[in-house]
Amino acid sequence: MSETLALTRQLLGFDTINPPGNEAACMAFFANWLEQQGFSVTLSQFGEQRVSLIARIGGQNPASPLAFTGHLDTVPLGNQPWHYDPFGGDLVDGKLYGRGSSDMKAAIAAFALACVKHRSLIRQGRGVVLLITGGEETGCDGARALIEQGSLPQPGALIVGEPTANYPVIGHKGALWLRCETRGKTAHGAMPELGINAIYLAADALGRIQHFQPGPPHPLMKQPTLNVGRIQGGMNINSVPDRAQFDVDIRTAPDLQHSDIQQRLAATLGEAVTITPLVDLPAVLTAEDNVWIQQVYQRCQPLHPLPLAARIVPYFTDASLLLAALGSPPCIILGPGEPAMAHQTDEYCELQKLTDAEALYGQLIVDWMA
Repeated sequence: MSETLALTRQLLGFDTINPPGNEAACMAFFANWLEQQGFSVTLSQFGEQRVSLIARIGGQNPASPLAFTGHLDTVPLGNQPWHYDPFGGDLVDGKLYGRGSSDMKAAIAAFALACVKHRSLIRQGRGVVLLITGGEETGCDGARALIEQGSLPQPGALIVGEPTANYPVIGHKGALWLRCETRGKTAHGAMPELGINAIYLAADALGRIQHFQPGPPHPLMKQPTLNVGRIQGGMNINSVPDRAQFDVDIRTAPDLQHSDIQQRLAATLGEAVTITPLVDLPAVLTAEDNVWIQQVYQRCQPLHPLPLAARIVPYFTDASLLLAALGSPPCIILGPGEPAMAHQTDEYCELQKLTDAEALYGQLIVDWMA
């Protein structure tokens, strides 16, 4: 069994489902492993049992280290039964099963081992830094805490190990999650004329929001999207509800300002609706003609039969918040996980892609140190 596979299985053995998260035990194990491999590690707590870390191997030329980032929290298991133990790391037909195998503990193990195998070169070169977060799945909480606590490095490039099947991805849409609330006046259900029904106010707003356009299409990210994903209202059947709310998920492109979208939506829904942001994460996009991006493409091309083309992913990543705090370096999203397996029952990562990812990360480290 390879070291990368062994480390991935150890990380999969920890239940880091978010909510509640509880990354502390997994992060402590990984921090200890990193220290034994020669990293200097700083743990960063952002709540009860909630932890992120920053790990470094310094170089003789410490300017512009290469940065990797990944998150150790995972989504819940879902309601469907699993055929494999979600924390067992089962190996079946060339696939590693477990919650977080694709999203994204396999990538973290792969880039960590790639750094270990090239320690001498890293120390002679510009160094590396690992930003390992908790709380990513619920809106990048761990990354936000790292930024607020300060002392982040200023790397020359950032690799995000989210699942891309080892295809280099130059960006992703932004996420704006909004809570829209209506307030009415309660009354007895047999005398509704004495109240103001907040559900009716919300229903009227929902009728209008179906026709709201967040913005025009983007050349690469296409049409921004809007989805109402949750609605709540009322306390009991025989009362006029005095409060209702619905939550909106808007996915955006880099040329759209979230404050402008929220302002236009408020005007569309009217004064009866109060809007509160829940998650506000900007889109990420690095120019495809960036010299380093082109170098990454060259390293990735042998793993794919067709010529590589500019590609984005629909999910958000910690890069939404980290990039500005890190000095806005070029960023690539690149990981061994299967994008379609993220958040799925019987989630898996293909062993060959895990092996390829470690070698690929190693090549990128060698290139950067040169």
